[in-house]
Amino acid sequence: MDDSIASLLEKAGDGKISRVAAQCQAEQDRTDVAAVRARMARYLDVMRDSVRVGMNAERRSLSGLTGGQAARLFDAAAQGKTAGGPLLARAAARAMAVAECNAGMGRIVAAPTAGSCGILPAALLTAQEEYHLTDDQLTDALLTAAMFGQIIARRASISGAAGGCQAECGSAAAMAAAALVELRGGTADMCAQACSFALMNSMGLVCDPVAGLVEIPCVYRNVGGVANAFSAADMALSGLRSPIPTDEVIDAMQSVGDQMPACLRETGEGGVAATPTARQIARRVLGADGE
Repeated sequence: MDDSIASLLEKAGDGKISRVAAQCQAEQDRTDVAAVRARMARYLDVMRDSVRVGMNAERRSLSGLTGGQAARLFDAAAQGKTAGGPLLARAAARAMAVAECNAGMGRIVAAPTAGSCGILPAALLTAQEEYHLTDDQLTDALLTAAMFGQIIARRASISGAAGGCQAECGSAAAMAAAALVELRGGTADMCAQACSFALMNSMGLVCDPVAGLVEIPCVYRNVGGVANAFSAADMALSGLRSPIPTDEVIDAMQSVGDQMPACLRETGEGGVAATPTARQIARRVLGADGE
């Protein structure tokens, strides 16, 4: 497997990242490309079902903190009440739906983590709806996203406890941005540029779960992450180039994560988790001592 985006681009040449990803995974699994694609197709089915489950307006998490919000956002999009336009609003609603599905103990695909699980499916399924794409095309896009995610994980981290939410929602946005570029006919190099933009846009994002639960602000960060992904993809598709090479951006994210204090890395001791209201929520949900 590749340890750098530069090496990945060299292998891809004028072709697609998804082709390289499928071949590499097949070699690693000692199987064939068809089996790899079939597994990705199953993941796509789970993602689609997670959106459906999360869109249930009556569903709530066990804590009662989240649930039903994705349906409200999707309805607002359908009624033309949003500011960012229907595509972005639908993507935001789907990202929130998957995150709420996760918070409600539903089945999701960690892409790359449970805390960031809504970003990639929301980007892909909304693009499919908007541009009339096939499931085969989305399977290619998943392979591309997975390749970028694997390199990020190897060079840096995808763990909020290790690197903050930049490592979770930031990485998911980078994966989704690269996938969107391939879906829209961009080159392998454009996929890398989109990855760079998305990571730079989320650099330094802390992990601060209220009451230690993957709900607040996580479900809202999934919404922000999918918006980041579309914006980064648009920049790359327009021909903009990141001034910093993608591998250096990934390394910078790792360095920032290493410098973050523990209170900003999933401990629930900093950020919005440390606000008076968040502490009240923790006491209500977890008990008098908040533990």
